[in-house]
Order: sequence, then C-alpha cells, then structure tokens
Amino acid sequence: MKRIQVVTMGCSKNRVDSEHLMRVLQERGYELVPETVDLATGRVDEVVINTCGFIQDAKEESINAILEAVEAKKEGFVEKVSVFGCLSQRYRAVLPAEIPEVDEWNGVLTLDTLGRVLTTPSHYAYLKIAEGCDRSCSYCAIPLIRGPHVSVPMESLVEEARLLAAAGVKELIVIAQDTTYYGLDLYGRRALAELLGRLAEIDGIEWIRLHYSYPAGFPEDVLRVMADNPKICPYIDIPLQHSADRVLEMMRRGVNGRQTRDLVARMRSLVPGVVLRTTLIVGHPGEGEAEFEDLLDFVQECRFERLGAFQYSEEEGTYGALHYRDEIPAEVKQERYDRLMELQSGISLAYNQSRIGRRERVLVDSFTDGILVARSQTESPEVDGEILINGRATIGDFIDVTITGANEYDLIAEI
Repeated sequence: MKRIQVVTMGCSKNRVDSEHLMRVLQERGYELVPETVDLATGRVDEVVINTCGFIQDAKEESINAILEAVEAKKEGFVEKVSVFGCLSQRYRAVLPAEIPEVDEWNGVLTLDTLGRVLTTPSHYAYLKIAEGCDRSCSYCAIPLIRGPHVSVPMESLVEEARLLAAAGVKELIVIAQDTTYYGLDLYGRRALAELLGRLAEIDGIEWIRLHYSYPAGFPEDVLRVMADNPKICPYIDIPLQHSADRVLEMMRRGVNGRQTRDLVARMRSLVPGVVLRTTLIVGHPGEGEAEFEDLLDFVQECRFERLGAFQYSEEEGTYGALHYRDEIPAEVKQERYDRLMELQSGISLAYNQSRIGRRERVLVDSFTDGILVARSQTESPEVDGEILINGRATIGDFIDVTITGANEYDLIAEI
C-alpha cells in the first residue's frame, strides 16, 4: 500500500477539496499520512500539495511548501511530488519550467463525490455549497482561477450533511466564494435561506455557521431564518472591504458607503446579538487620507466583533492591475494597517470584556495540559479566539460555562 500525504494551503474551501480528494485516494488503496507528519521522519511515497493563489503572501507560502517537498524528494524521503489547486491553475504555463522537480501539475480539481476524509476535529466540518464567483471585484483573482459561480444542488448538500451528521459532525460551517449567490444559477433565485432551513432539520446537526457573504443584494430572508432558528448561529462572515464611496466604486463592489452602513444596521436590528466578522483592505488605489479616515470612522461606528485586514496586493490579470496604478507606498499601507488594527484591538477587547459574567453554551474542540479549548456560537474555528476552561469534558461535547475573564482575543471560563 502506497503512503500519500496531502498538504493544504490557503482557505477552508481548499480544505474541503483536499478532503474529497483524500476520500478518492483512500478508495483507490492509498494509506493517508497526516499532514503533520514530518517528511524526514515518516516514509511517504507521494506528497500532493493543494495550493493557494489568492494574494502574494499566500502564493509565497504555497511555493515554499512545494520547494520543501521537492527538497525532501532530493534527499530521498519522498518519491513523487504532485501539485494542484489555485496557484497551479493560475500559473500552469510557467511553473513546470520554474520547478521541474515536480512530477505532476494539475489545476483546480472538481470531484463528484459526497464522501470525505475529515481533516477537522470530527465534531465540525466545512460544507462548500458552490464553486467559482460571478463578481468582478477589482483586486480579486478568484474568478480568473475558479471560473463562474456554480451552485451544488440542494439535495446533494443535504445528503452530504446527513452523512457528516451520521459520522458525528455537530457543527456545519457553510462556505463558498459567495454564499449569498447560492441557487441563482440552478433555481433562478437566491436559495441560501431555504438551504439553511433544510440543513437545520438534520438530526445531529446543532450549529450552522455562515461564512463568506457578499454585501450587494444580501438576501434578508437569511437574517429572518437566523433570527428564528436556534441552530443557525447568529454569526455572519461578510467581507466588506471598505466604506468610502470612491474606494468601493474603484473596487467594483456594487455598493456604496451608505448602503454598506445600512446593511450592517439591518443585520444588527433583525438578528439581535449577531456577531459580525469582516475583512477590510487598506491601500487600495483611490484610498487617500480622507477615505482612510472614513474607514476608521466606519469601524468605530459599527464596532465589528471580529475584523481582519489586508494590505492591497496588485494581482496580475485583475481589473485593478489592468486599470489602476498601485501607487500608495508600502510604508503608508503598513501605517494605515497598524492604525486600523490598533483601533480594532480596543473594540475586540471591549466586546470580550462585556461577556464576563455571562453563562454560555460552548462546544469543546480540544484538551491540552488540563485546559479545555472551546467555542460558543460567536466563535468560528481557526479564525476567531477561543474560550479556555480549567476542567474536564469530552471533546465534541456541549457544556455550559460562565465567562470569568477576557483579553483581546480569548476568554477564560469555568464549568
């Protein structure tokens, strides 16, 4: 039996692709080697690297992973190196010549299988409901890499969720390049709210979490389902990217600053207690000091519970690279990024401190050195903070805790 290791770079959508591939490899008789196993200490016949090509930092991380695998091959620890995914799809014309030691280059893989080998803890899983994107944001290369939006049929998603629930999954994290677009290509309407309702009917699924929403045309029936169904976490990951009209127009986001602020207000009004996670870009062409100050005001007004930021990275082939000049100096981008994250640091700390004394239901993710690591409905795995508990419980169980302490990222609790 050949031993094969699948290494995943980038986002949770890539993780799902790897999990489907691992199931296919398993069915073909391969022995799967965990990603954590060092190639120098564990014999591996083949390494398969699922790459990311979203921004420069992600591309560099993928290239480094490929080079590490190639070096392991040179030293005799690996027989074959294969590469697929976004970076490979985008640069298939040049990468084979640049790194000839790679044995096989593939682009984005689409596998028609419901089965998966979970690489997450067994009590939660990502459910990818669509592939590709029809948006034309100036900075984003995803449509160039992944193609147009294609929804997965609802019956297939419900069946996959049932299989995951039967395997012990209690939390589904719904993902796509744009979850709000779900169903338009198949059913001629936005069907995300209906899908969430059907997933909530599955026995064993206790939490359903929504990631990667788009602000333009956000379907408000999703907010009503979220408010009415206790299984739908009051949590929305919605990358807003900016607040200033000029920058949003140049980003080609399809909304202006007023519409963006109104959407946040409606979310908070229709889903009391909703936790909003957003992503912002600093240093995009068109962002002067006035536009950046508008962004700081926006963050101060909306007080996002979770916020991450990127510095604009010009990506070849995108609208921004073809039509704008990336003329904001790197040191200005860094200074703006630091100011934004310093502001958000105080907002995050205040939010976490406001939870001290509350009783919350949490899901236990792990146990290390006597400390339980858990999350509530308001924390998503891998991207948000954690709740640390001095006690004992079974991984994958729900328990009730009282929040006793907080810092900017994590909370302390007791059972």
